[in-house]
Amino acid sequence: MSKFYVGYKKHTLRLWLRAHPSSVLLIPLVSWIAPAHLPEGYLLAASVRECQRRFRWRPDIVVGDLGYIRQEIKKTVREQWGVAVVTKLKPDMNLIEPFDSWNEMSCGQGQPLQWLGYDASDQRHWFGPKDGSGLCSVCWQASQCPKEFSYRADLHETLLGLLPLNTVVAARLLSEVRCWIEPAQSYEKNLLGLKRMFLNSLRLSWTVGLLADSAVLLRALALLCLPDREAYALPDLLPEQLNLGLED
Repeated sequence: MSKFYVGYKKHTLRLWLRAHPSSVLLIPLVSWIAPAHLPEGYLLAASVRECQRRFRWRPDIVVGDLGYIRQEIKKTVREQWGVAVVTKLKPDMNLIEPFDSWNEMSCGQGQPLQWLGYDASDQRHWFGPKDGSGLCSVCWQASQCPKEFSYRADLHETLLGLLPLNTVVAARLLSEVRCWIEPAQSYEKNLLGLKRMFLNSLRLSWTVGLLADSAVLLRALALLCLPDREAYALPDLLPEQLNLGLED
């Protein structure tokens, strides 16, 4: 990167459409064209703000890459719009008490804890002993233990935030939703050909980005209108293309 050599990248906040049950379908909500050296995490708060401004709606949960979203940005999105930003823990991040690993936590005596809920009035999470665990019955502090523990959300925006990582929901999001980010980007980069383009004009890059989003939206509309199209498209085409009229 130099003042004589500038490239641009496309950053997109996508919505998972549950109306298409046969496969995962992600459509663009907000897209940005920015200099290639700008981390995409810096655009998250602006993307949520644009959703609220243009659609009078914002997503409840955003799943993102672990290395691109800073703690301060997650806190801003949580406090201003009530949106949970779920990412994996970065390798260079240290665990905090009471977490034993990125998805497990326990009390001071080693009793595993599960999430009980979030109190928005004071921005605190509440945790209690997991069901079926017998450690509490033999704990020497059992008579004095409230069996409920609270921690502020801003104690660690990745481990706690608005949706703690030790919850079942967070685990499913990271294992079943996070993996679809790259395929959605691959469709634009490879099938639409954005990977083969180098554009050093912001106006031209923005036009190409809009065309790419338009293609994705039209494809999604076609899939929603014809949900079984992919199932019968090839069988209908193959006999016409491959039938050479040769006798057996």
